[in-house]
Amino acid sequence: MQIWQRRLTRWQRQVSIGVMTFALMLGFAWQSNLTLAESAVSIPLPLSTQNANIIDANRRPVLLQGVNWFGMETDLNVPHGLWLRDYKEMLAQIKQLGYNFIRLPFALQTLRSNSIRGVDFAIGSNADLQGKTPLEVMDLIIEEADRQGLMILLDNHQITYAEIPELWYGEGFTEEDWINTWTMLADRYRNHHNVIGADLKNEPHGRASWGTGDRATDWRLAAERAGNAILEVNPNWLIVVEGVENNVPGQRLATHWMGGNLEGVRQFPVRLDRPGKLVYSPHEYGPGVFPQPWFSEPDFPGNLLQRWETGFFFIARDRIAPVLIGEFGGRQVDEQSAEGRWQRKLVDFIRQNRLSFAYWSWNPNSRDTGGILMDDWHTVDAPKQALLSTLLPGGTPIAIASPTPTPVTAPSPTPAATPTSTPTPIAQPSSIEASASLQTEFQVQSDWQAGFCVSFRVVNGSNRSINNWRLRFTMNQADISQSWNGSFTPQESRYTVTPPDWARSIAPNQSVDIGFCANKRGTDYLPRDIRAESI
Repeated sequence: MQIWQRRLTRWQRQVSIGVMTFALMLGFAWQSNLTLAESAVSIPLPLSTQNANIIDANRRPVLLQGVNWFGMETDLNVPHGLWLRDYKEMLAQIKQLGYNFIRLPFALQTLRSNSIRGVDFAIGSNADLQGKTPLEVMDLIIEEADRQGLMILLDNHQITYAEIPELWYGEGFTEEDWINTWTMLADRYRNHHNVIGADLKNEPHGRASWGTGDRATDWRLAAERAGNAILEVNPNWLIVVEGVENNVPGQRLATHWMGGNLEGVRQFPVRLDRPGKLVYSPHEYGPGVFPQPWFSEPDFPGNLLQRWETGFFFIARDRIAPVLIGEFGGRQVDEQSAEGRWQRKLVDFIRQNRLSFAYWSWNPNSRDTGGILMDDWHTVDAPKQALLSTLLPGGTPIAIASPTPTPVTAPSPTPAATPTSTPTPIAQPSSIEASASLQTEFQVQSDWQAGFCVSFRVVNGSNRSINNWRLRFTMNQADISQSWNGSFTPQESRYTVTPPDWARSIAPNQSVDIGFCANKRGTDYLPRDIRAESI
């Protein structure tokens, strides 16, 4: 079993040189120039752990109750929704609803970029983000979150803008790059106590193992190496370690979600040099994400309790360490659907066992789960928030008249753009005739008075890989203001979309999502004559 080099003088010198080199390569100063805002976080910081509890600076137990606000892991390099709203409004609404922290995903590639996209400065919002790098945007979000009384958990969600990788390295990035990124962030935010820790790597899966002793795949050993490096730079942070999918010696359950298998903690716990800083974090989803076999067992949802006990809850019950449910979410919260029953069961479990959580997601544009916000990025999904409010001491529960009520608008700051009175829901995907091997699904994600956002999903329905492709469509009375995952070239009313290099190849039965937001110039504004073709 290999462990991190313990010769501290040499180790500290290697980390310092590595982090400084990485910082210079990214073009920002070694010492952060961040402004220390007056903090409104009510919990005394920094946080630590004691047995199954996360504790504050006064050693009192606290619960982390938050949301995932994604986007910085995509090629926009900023959290999503800033094409419609100001980030300060967004943070204020999160706090208003009763949450106390945000899990903020990012990609390693994001922090190497010098520019951002996906922010509409024409709406009069987000002016202080203009001209900023992604890292500087992260700075501003952290500072404003502190003013709003919100803590931040940084989440290395991806390596590049592509899909979540199996391991913590790859796609042109080494383990050293990964650790150096984390130690750079730990140093940069060491005086910003509302940044509470590092979720080291999102959802290890595939080849990732736990307790095998293989340095190339054993996630537990990698988490120790990264966690100890971070704590040498910033001893105040929590180190959040997710599970794997499989490859755990002696595991009792045959199948787990990606990142959800923490069975290895029984025999092979993570060992950090500093005690009181480790948190384990499973992810848990329902049948709306994938129809796992346990959702159709006759004793569902009662069978979930034993799964959760075996997969991760023994860690808290046996007082090994705290458990933070880092992701869970779904579209349905009713008492009839399988997804609604799963979600209600999990919320009850979290409440009864006083677990910390981060809901997936704040964003409405998570295809499988939807979000706390509706598709206009302003309106709160009332039934969903009503369920989550049962976990929030500071939130105001929203009454539900029936299992499937019509969502109502929750109070929110004045929006930067005025939505329609009845926000356009995400439409059922409409398949558009395409080439023999490629199909295209089209959705209106948001539609308001001055503009709209749409997405296209290009699907390879053949049994062979497509090595290159393009998308064509016609759009008359609209001008694209922001786009993602493609280069949109107009010729009068005809558009050709070229995918980025990483998305040119589509494997059989796989897909690529692209989209844009646009300003309206009339009533004939939606795309039509949509066609994907291999080239």
